[in-house]
Amino acid sequence: MDEFIQFITQLGTTVGLNLLWGLLILIVGLKLANWIVKFVANRKGILKVDPGVQSFIRSFLKVILYAAVIASACITWGIPSASFMTIFASAGVAIGLALQGTLSNFAGGLMILFFKPFKVGDYIESGAVAGVVQDITIIYTIIVTVDNKTVTVPNGSLTNSNITNYSTKTTRRVDLTISAGYDDDIDKVKNVLLQVANANEKVLQDPAPFVRLKNHGSSSLDYTFRVWCQSADYWDVYFDMEENIKKAFDRENITIPYKHVDITMLNK
Repeated sequence: MDEFIQFITQLGTTVGLNLLWGLLILIVGLKLANWIVKFVANRKGILKVDPGVQSFIRSFLKVILYAAVIASACITWGIPSASFMTIFASAGVAIGLALQGTLSNFAGGLMILFFKPFKVGDYIESGAVAGVVQDITIIYTIIVTVDNKTVTVPNGSLTNSNITNYSTKTTRRVDLTISAGYDDDIDKVKNVLLQVANANEKVLQDPAPFVRLKNHGSSSLDYTFRVWCQSADYWDVYFDMEENIKKAFDRENITIPYKHVDITMLNK
């Protein structure tokens, strides 16, 4: 009986110590993991890379360190490493099947990291979402729209759809279709449009502004009007052109046709 009591006492002591050690490893390990993530994130080499890469590295490193701490705590609590790895592998398969979308998003994050279709600060459009990239994590990309809404987009969706990056090039072309009446002189319309373009300081002269007759419409002649500008000035130039063309046409008595209906009343 004494031997049994002694065995129970030793067993309880061992289990209690293992439990305490495991909890200590868990608490200290998680704090240490957070410290390592912050330490790595603040290294000069990391700070020099793209902000999107920085965010991805922080997220990925945190997941790996947390997994290592939890595994160490479980082994300390007496779970055999072989059994733990078997359970972990089985759980990984089950979780993988349940989280196929998440794994796809993780793979998408890696593709964004390596192929760099965009970076933090770029203005992009993908599907129905358009805005400035605020952050790139291992699962999601955070986009802020022009009306200041935050949109969280899965990385898998981005890599599986077309992405238009408006920030890659330093210059952009503003394309407009301008309509004038059939009775207005073609050369006069073209000259007025070029004058409007040349009067705007934000319009580049190289490439030069372009205007040509595009189409004979049902009630108007349609002109293709193209000007180049810095990417940051795109919307300013776009709205300036629309407004100044109308003012110039009014001064030069150039007609801007619009749809209307003529009603003729016949007296019986």
